[in-house]
Amino acid sequence: MSELGLLSRLRWPWWAHAGALLIGLNAMMVAPEWWMPYTGFPEPLIALESVLIVGAFLMLPLTIAYWLAPIASLVVLVGLGLALSDLGMGWALGRPLNLAIDLPLALSVEHLLRGALGRPAAIVVLLLGALTVAALVVGLTRGLWRLSQPMRDRGWRIVGGVCLLVLAGGLAAPSARSIADYVDTPVNIRLTDQVDRLMHTLAAREEFAQALDGDAALSAAKANFAGLKQRDVVLAFVESYGVSFIHDPRYRQRSQGTLQAMRAAFDAAGLGVVSASLRSPVQGGQSWLAHASVLSGHWINDQIRYDLYLEAGAPSLIRDFAQTGYQTAAIMPAITKAWPAGEQWGYDQIHDAARINYAGPALNWVTMPDQYTWHYFESEVRAQADLPLFAELALISSHAPWTPILPQLDWDLLSDGRLFTPWAQVGPTPAALWSDQARIQRYYARAVDYALRTAAQWAQRALDDGVLVLLGDHQAAPLITGEGASRDVPVHVISADPQVLEALVQRGFEPGLSAPEHRLGSLADLRGHFIAAWGGMPIPETSAHSGQPSAMAPSPQNQQESVSGR
Repeated sequence: MSELGLLSRLRWPWWAHAGALLIGLNAMMVAPEWWMPYTGFPEPLIALESVLIVGAFLMLPLTIAYWLAPIASLVVLVGLGLALSDLGMGWALGRPLNLAIDLPLALSVEHLLRGALGRPAAIVVLLLGALTVAALVVGLTRGLWRLSQPMRDRGWRIVGGVCLLVLAGGLAAPSARSIADYVDTPVNIRLTDQVDRLMHTLAAREEFAQALDGDAALSAAKANFAGLKQRDVVLAFVESYGVSFIHDPRYRQRSQGTLQAMRAAFDAAGLGVVSASLRSPVQGGQSWLAHASVLSGHWINDQIRYDLYLEAGAPSLIRDFAQTGYQTAAIMPAITKAWPAGEQWGYDQIHDAARINYAGPALNWVTMPDQYTWHYFESEVRAQADLPLFAELALISSHAPWTPILPQLDWDLLSDGRLFTPWAQVGPTPAALWSDQARIQRYYARAVDYALRTAAQWAQRALDDGVLVLLGDHQAAPLITGEGASRDVPVHVISADPQVLEALVQRGFEPGLSAPEHRLGSLADLRGHFIAAWGGMPIPETSAHSGQPSAMAPSPQNQQESVSGR
């Protein structure tokens, strides 16, 4: 009982201690709700759980309080952790946390911190976070113990009883609108929300498994891609390239210059372009889910669907091209660890960061600049292919933290990438950049501008008679786009053959580079568009355009995450 001996020497009067604890608990519970980005609910001032805890511990005997205090402290901190996670996920990905699918993202957070801050600083940040949690548990537990110490008068019990009466009145508050706007149960809401999301996720898993089993339209689609005439096809995902870059007034001046430069490059090479806007299943991160939606023809908006799809070994765009005589390759400079999913997808070749012979510097999180990725792809993959090539590229220069921003260097001098060394320390550090939101937004726009101009330069130099599908994986985080922004991404198809492009115009694509304001379905529809436009069995229009529940189009209940149980 040494802790109790320490507590007994504290000089605060009991009423001050009880009041401070009540205010502190209440603030911990309600404050995250004030900034929650995806709810339209009132901002509560009183958390009934804080009243319950203080009132109960004022009335509990010390022997019982000694065991219940750590449990209550953990429950409070779990609720706080869930609320802060919902808050962070809302800012970063535009949706709340779902423990059923998001636990693997913890490793991604560590990876991002290490890339942005360096390994030592990332370890320090994580250790400080763990120590803060431990200190809160210990401090809150000791504070609750003191509430239940032997009482010199009945004042403690009276105050505890009043607290419980306030709790009872608060629970009845929903019938009184004026009170309910300011009184809530945040911890209960966060816990029950997770249960609701778990149940929703399990139901969605079963629904998706059935969709895979009954995937008649896509399974029956035997692509021959005769319309491509054995041309190489390059599917290049531009990180964080969403329609906001083109249509948002904050970025329009820069994006118009970007599109004009791209148009000039394509015209100089005799290339035409058609574009569409398609909905991405994610925002702010989890790019692999967007890639998977395109490749599979299914709406894959969470890790469970992703894993189910790979386990099923279902048809994909990769296998569509393979069965028509194409060699397939993935160029993935952001993959720095073992990637079993790559083998499950069925690529003939996988070029991850370790296999790509890049001798230049890492650029914070970005392992290598896009210009080198294109250079490596052209010289070491495409030039070595002895069959028509279908290649998927991940272009990561426009990935956060968007510093440094590189110029385009002389393509003929790139060699093994050492030429990029002087730019490793150019520009602000991530920590300095991310202290100013307006500056972050400017650097984001510059990073996307670099990625798109670089892709256009490569196409002008090397695409020849190939087909380039240049598309965004997802919109950037709400920090960049603002709350409620569209989740659409531009998809540009570039080719010197007018017939290749006209076939897509017949499917709803529009000539030019500016992403249309109206949406042409989702990224899950793109595989069907390609199969139908370039040869093979047509995909039914209801799957591609109607938005009705199907294997290829997101059902209404899956287009938006469940966000709150309130």
